[in-house]
Amino acid sequence: MFRTSLRNVLAHKARLLMTVLAVLLGVAFVSGTLVFTDTLGKAYADQSAKDYKGVAVAVSTEDQHRLTAHDLDTIRDAPGVATVTGRVSGFAGVAGPDGKLIGTGWSNKGGNFAPGTHGRDPSYAFRHGQGHGPRDAQHIALDAHSAAAGGYHVGDRVRVATDGPVRTYTLSGVFTTHDGAVQAGGSLVLFDTAQAQHLYLPGGHAGRFMDATVTASPGASDAAVLAAVKPLLPHGATADTGSALADQDARSAAQSLSSLNKILLAFAGIALFVGVFLISNTFTMLVAQRSRELALLRAIGASRRQVRRSVIVEAALVGLAASVAGFVLGIGLAVGLRSVMGSFGARVPAGPLVVGGDAVAAALGVGVLVTLLAAWLPSRRAAKIPPVAAMSSAHAPAGTRSLVVRNCIGAALTAVGAVGIAGGASVGKDNGRMLIAGGAFLLLIGVIVLIPLLSRPAVALVRPLLRAVFGTPGNLASRNAVRNPRRTGATASALAIGLTLVTGLTVLGVTLGSAVDRMTTDSVRGDYMVSMASGSTLAPSVASELAKVPGVTAVSPQQAVDLRVGGHYHSASAVTPGAVERVLTMDTVDGSLRTLAKGEIAVARKTAASNGWHVGDRLRVTYDDDREGTLTIGATYEDNQFLSPLVVSTAVVAPHEKEPYIPQVWVKTAGGASAAHEKALVHALGDSPAFTFQDRQDIRQSYGGFVNTALALLYALLAMALIIAVLGVVNTLAMSVFERRREIGMLRAIGLDRAKVKRMIRVEAVVISMFGAVLGVVLGTFLAWAIGQTIKGELPGYELVLPWGRIALFLVLSGLVGVLASLWPARSAARLDVLGAVKTE
Repeated sequence: MFRTSLRNVLAHKARLLMTVLAVLLGVAFVSGTLVFTDTLGKAYADQSAKDYKGVAVAVSTEDQHRLTAHDLDTIRDAPGVATVTGRVSGFAGVAGPDGKLIGTGWSNKGGNFAPGTHGRDPSYAFRHGQGHGPRDAQHIALDAHSAAAGGYHVGDRVRVATDGPVRTYTLSGVFTTHDGAVQAGGSLVLFDTAQAQHLYLPGGHAGRFMDATVTASPGASDAAVLAAVKPLLPHGATADTGSALADQDARSAAQSLSSLNKILLAFAGIALFVGVFLISNTFTMLVAQRSRELALLRAIGASRRQVRRSVIVEAALVGLAASVAGFVLGIGLAVGLRSVMGSFGARVPAGPLVVGGDAVAAALGVGVLVTLLAAWLPSRRAAKIPPVAAMSSAHAPAGTRSLVVRNCIGAALTAVGAVGIAGGASVGKDNGRMLIAGGAFLLLIGVIVLIPLLSRPAVALVRPLLRAVFGTPGNLASRNAVRNPRRTGATASALAIGLTLVTGLTVLGVTLGSAVDRMTTDSVRGDYMVSMASGSTLAPSVASELAKVPGVTAVSPQQAVDLRVGGHYHSASAVTPGAVERVLTMDTVDGSLRTLAKGEIAVARKTAASNGWHVGDRLRVTYDDDREGTLTIGATYEDNQFLSPLVVSTAVVAPHEKEPYIPQVWVKTAGGASAAHEKALVHALGDSPAFTFQDRQDIRQSYGGFVNTALALLYALLAMALIIAVLGVVNTLAMSVFERRREIGMLRAIGLDRAKVKRMIRVEAVVISMFGAVLGVVLGTFLAWAIGQTIKGELPGYELVLPWGRIALFLVLSGLVGVLASLWPARSAARLDVLGAVKTE
């Protein structure tokens, strides 16, 4: 039986090719994901090891407790310590030729160059001809990536912004480094130590250090050095070995990659799930083709178990071959993903390709297991064919009882799933989303089980249209589509699953994008939002400097404040009364916003309602400095996503905020945003690359752009499942042509020409594809509605938006898929030998 199975595999290479492709694509996704994340994890682990290479102990401090030069000398005298290097760091933004920031804002760093006894800092390498580290306050060194991006060379003048004003330095050298900020796409500027301390440790901490790295003397272990250093540390300082910190960074990187790993594996699972239908159809077709052969085997003594085993062995061989090919393709996919990340500007650390045992086991195990699972039902059907019935080509359809049982199970699963989804939509938030996920799984399974039953009335609805438009070929195509409802259902299921996910994501994405767009349009009246590229606080003087710019009509900072009311913390925004209403929408519900200038407080409507507060109430509040005060509610206003629930004047909180945190300043200009206005605003702040100026379109893009990016990525991931679904349509049509060879021959004999035969097959393909697509669109829209209900309360202005244009495009593309998938089966049907087909028994 094994030899028979092997011979059957080799004899049906063309038929099995589609199964191989389905398994291959799914396995490639799985193995590629595992190899990709393993490779990145190893690269980041190696990066962490390089960051702490030669570091026996790393010391860090808090803001209030910094290391002094005396502390470093004390540590240097500890047993086993070879060297101690003090470090100071902070934000440093380098201006490019266009005056804009080079690199990603949050990862643009500055630090001190700490030359040792030989005038070198071991953390940075200066190649021959690339200069040297800074030796005074007028010079800096720049990492090679940033220097290349800005076109800078040794001796050039470079503008650098820190938390203070922009300064121009002379470039003394260009270095290479393994620093994580540079690898993440940022920049690194090295200052002379005294200059770095002046920039990053003002006031009472001048001349001190934030961190320190300790190297060990020959023969001294890291643990021994740590034990010797710890007792010498000042209050608030902590220390750990370099190897421990490297391991910690590596674990953090692995944890971050685990989320990506789960997402990619989820889509790989979807692709394999869709592939199950294609594989099952393929083996069903092979069993039908070999019915006489199987009958003969049964007649000469083969048992049902042996027949079933022969099909299973055949599936195992196909699954093994496809898994091996898929694993090889997956390795290529991992390499490609790494290159794609680089092309998008992400600097992935260099490192070898990692092919672990788990990736090999998963690829082979998943591929073979999925193939065996999909072939199990066809193998059972093959074993149940009575020898006499099979030899006489009397193919008995599925019994009525089995279809009744199937439909009852499908109806029950569908009902339970639909109720679960509806219940989750009413519950909302986390628990509701869990219910929706469970209900969606049951609903999809139930609909898949019911699809053979649903296909008959669905096709019957369009049969008059097909007959009117395509004539006899259309009528025959509609009847052929429901001749074998199980097979048609399996093919439509594959397309339905893919379109359910695509439609659900599209409806939800468009709805969220529309809500964000409305939120931005309705909430913002100003023309610009000014912030720091690093995400840090703006200086209080920024608002006053911007207010002096010609053409500026209103300026208000949005200072973040925490107020404690009745023992509970509430976030508040400190603003400029009279100006805030002109830059942000504050629709008054009760009272007057003019009371802000009198030192009163304004409260968002929902917050006021939930706390039972009304205009005129006096609130006892505690400020950040723990001093108490009383604020009268002067107004309530409609909630604004850009404002905190409580709003006060900056004058109210100024006595209690030594270092105010101002994340953004809002600006309104005469005539709206324009290049001239933006240029004037940039110039008012010293043409500093550290500031970010966003107009309303930029704000809309920053909030809604993520939705479009995520949709594009998800579409790309779902493409694998849709490709497999297309192969399923090809497979179904090929089976249909094979089973109807005699019928097609008779049609040709009585006058149906080749063109009409092709048209019949194409129409059948379109009918099956459109049936699955419509089902997927309906299910996807239902799921998007349910998920939207769970986030409706978190996003004001949320309203379900049906993108009819995109839905229509999905349906058109589904019909096109049917046409393309029918090309080969239609050609095969048209080229059948009439006499040979008619005499086929």
